[in-house]
Amino acid sequence: MPLNRRRLLQLSGGLAFGAATPGQTDIVTEDWSGDVAILRQAWATMHPGVYRYSSPQEISTRLDGLARAWSTPGSFRERFLALTQVTASLKCGHTYPSPYNSGDATVARIYPDRSLVPFLFRWIDGAMVVIRDDSGAGLFPRGVVITAIDGVASQDLLTRLIPLARADGSNQAKRVSLMEARGEDRYETFDIHLPLVLPLKDVAAFTLADGRVVRAPLLTLANRRAGFSATVEVAKDANPWTLSKGEDGVHRLTMPGWALYESGFDWRTWLGGVMDDLTGDGARGLIVDLCGNEGGLDCGNVIISRLVDRDLALSRDQRWTRYRTAPEALHPYLKTWDRGFLDWGEAAAPSRERPGFYRLTRYDDDGKTGLIRPEGRRFKGRVAVLCDASNSSATFGFDQTCKDNGLATLVGQTTGGNRRGINGGAFFFLNLPTSRLEVDLPLIASFPVTPQPDAAIEPEIAVATTARDIAAGRDPQMLAATDFLLGRRALG
Repeated sequence: MPLNRRRLLQLSGGLAFGAATPGQTDIVTEDWSGDVAILRQAWATMHPGVYRYSSPQEISTRLDGLARAWSTPGSFRERFLALTQVTASLKCGHTYPSPYNSGDATVARIYPDRSLVPFLFRWIDGAMVVIRDDSGAGLFPRGVVITAIDGVASQDLLTRLIPLARADGSNQAKRVSLMEARGEDRYETFDIHLPLVLPLKDVAAFTLADGRVVRAPLLTLANRRAGFSATVEVAKDANPWTLSKGEDGVHRLTMPGWALYESGFDWRTWLGGVMDDLTGDGARGLIVDLCGNEGGLDCGNVIISRLVDRDLALSRDQRWTRYRTAPEALHPYLKTWDRGFLDWGEAAAPSRERPGFYRLTRYDDDGKTGLIRPEGRRFKGRVAVLCDASNSSATFGFDQTCKDNGLATLVGQTTGGNRRGINGGAFFFLNLPTSRLEVDLPLIASFPVTPQPDAAIEPEIAVATTARDIAAGRDPQMLAATDFLLGRRALG
């Protein structure tokens, strides 16, 4: 039965559950409502952005609905859908049930069968445009446009999926980007969520733009992983970035990710060397490719340190936390890489400016970490940054700093994130004991000093990708950036 879109949206301050009809296998009869009580306490006392876009009453109503859904027998996918609806309603790009921080048993329940489409794709004008065929039979050539799955129009599917995507504020570009399958993540958001709104198993019928209908076997998670690119499966301590030096004098630095928290790769030394060598090599320009890069560490600060000739103050967005000491009752469910997040101590100062929050001074006000100082050899050539809707955390901040200070020209598409501020910086992974699901819990909220629109960052040179580009294997953003650096294209 087709899904009624309104049942996915907020109704009278709450959310309707059971909006889709996921497969009724793996029926859960256990009462999980106790986990909702843990989630409620964590959000009420620790989540710094829980009320950024919703009122306390709206949040309470949604959690009440989740508790009812989780105390009523239903399939695992139905319960997972109910949780996803609630986390997505916060409009926070860092709050969601994450398979990355879940156990193997939970991941297996998220991917119980063959339900993944046999290709990778991008959304263009509401249609799915194939970027890689995984059918093993040449059924979906690169550039082929898919307009329906099992008779459901692709535009309708996208409409159903968007309310489930994690994104900051009204950033729809980020939501659409997350619902693509590009082979850039170990767990594609689209792969997780499509079976929640369109039950698929084993085989599906795909309608192409020319009217043909192709029936094809679906994939398992193992099948999807077999086709991962080297950038997805890069070894823990290996260099995930690549540098090419073009004969045209343009150096191209590709950085698919900055999540190097536990990596042994000495990225600061390598990246500093790359930037220092630009001047010695006589490079005419530098392109930093951040497409598909959500963020991680502030790796971009090394790049900026070679572009400035004086100290550069970073964004003066103030950082706030909702707590000084984490509630002791929640300690058993909180995991992170730094147990110091349990108690900010004197670094979290109460303020009349924002009641209910603590101003976090550790990162903002020591006079050092708020600055990027010139280092190494300054590069005076032109710099372009390829950006897209993936840029929503550290990469969002980098894009903003480059544009606001004229350090580089942004080329590509609207970023992720939000100019009204985002939540992140430090995290707990909230493990719900009965369901064994995990919800990422950001701990620091940034708020701009002056009012800002509910919007992301727009590039100076906007460049879209077409189905023809994909079919031809053409990178229009890279081509546009190259033309700009070589003086063959103006801004706009």
